[in-house]
Amino acid sequence: MQTSEEIKQVVKEKYSEIAAQKKQGCGCGCGSSKVVDYSMIGDDYSKIEGYCADADLGLGCGIPTEFAGIRKGDTVVDLGSGAGNDVFVSRAIVGDEGKVIGLDFTQEMIDNANENKVKTGYKNVEFHLGEIEAMPFEDNIADVVVSNCVLNLVPDKSKAFSEIYRILKPGAHFCVSDIVLKGELNPELKKSATMYAGCVAGALQQEDYLNVIKKAGFENIEIKKTKNVDLPDEILKEYLDEEGIKLYRNKVEGIFSITVVGVKTS
Repeated sequence: MQTSEEIKQVVKEKYSEIAAQKKQGCGCGCGSSKVVDYSMIGDDYSKIEGYCADADLGLGCGIPTEFAGIRKGDTVVDLGSGAGNDVFVSRAIVGDEGKVIGLDFTQEMIDNANENKVKTGYKNVEFHLGEIEAMPFEDNIADVVVSNCVLNLVPDKSKAFSEIYRILKPGAHFCVSDIVLKGELNPELKKSATMYAGCVAGALQQEDYLNVIKKAGFENIEIKKTKNVDLPDEILKEYLDEEGIKLYRNKVEGIFSITVVGVKTS
């Protein structure tokens, strides 16, 4: 079993490669060394105001801004901001009066995002290098925190949600899209750092995921959207034999993309 640091290194290398090549990735669908197009995981941003095609690397599993309740003038923090996709969509909502801050732990993604920022001409958008488990931000700075299929990649999810709680203002809220499980993964999948980088091996049981959020202090927790994610046999064959695939199909009720909100009430 890989350590947290080893897993982080695999994730960093994978997403740095995607950023450096500036190619369409598959985000939480990238469970293998090959680039596999999982169109059922990502959602289409192209018709959303603020959409910047160069910032859309296909790395999400939902559209958190759809349910985030972002308002004009808000300060929004996007965790795992990548090339800036959700940042620029959020900027279209907050307007000139607001502010949007992106955080990513790969320098290549930060570089891409800043290039895209220049193209947009936005002055109230920032991108910072750092880890979600130890954000380089002061307490109580955000009206809304969003994240798209990224918290799954963080080994210590309890620490991540505690950090989200810390940077939110009292009465503020988060909205994240992420991958959760119902049923048990095969040990081979759990041990795979590559599958972890594809957001599957790192997925918590849905009930456990919601409990992590609750223990961080959030209230009014609600799943706004759920979408089933099916791993085809062609991908499972990279990790499992025929018997293992049968076991997977019998033991895993489902892998789901959920969009969930929670409020910091005090």
